[in-house]
Amino acid sequence: MSEEGRFTIHLEQQEGYQINVRFDWKHAADLLTDEPPPLGETGGPNASRLLAAAAANCLSASLLYCLSKEDPPDSSLRAEATCTLVRNARQRLRIGGLSVKLIINDELAASKRFERCKHLFEDFCVVSASIREGIPIAVSVVDEAGQVLHNAG
Repeated sequence: MSEEGRFTIHLEQQEGYQINVRFDWKHAADLLTDEPPPLGETGGPNASRLLAAAAANCLSASLLYCLSKEDPPDSSLRAEATCTLVRNARQRLRIGGLSVKLIINDELAASKRFERCKHLFEDFCVVSASIREGIPIAVSVVDEAGQVLHNAG
């Protein structure tokens, strides 16, 4: 379940605010993202929705792994992720909070490992733990020749 080192995904603007995301795994399907109106047409999830999905997915996988190790029972967990958007002091829209609800079936709830796992699984979720601690982000803008036009972070 661990993912060591680093990885790179590739994004390419299609039209308007639609951006195709190509993952580094050859069997993973591309994902089309978009922005809601008035910018985009909601042709796919936007970055805020992907962040909520990433946190919920990571927490789900972490709990399943802790409870079941290699072979979790099918259809034993559902999740809901609620993202709260707020405006900061400069009136810029920000993610003010995430709430993730994991809904497990009776088989998982009755697991001998549940009492132990309920105190451990969050610490092993790479995404939610990273969000909680803050993630440093380095940003650069380059032209097609590779000339650096902007560096931040």
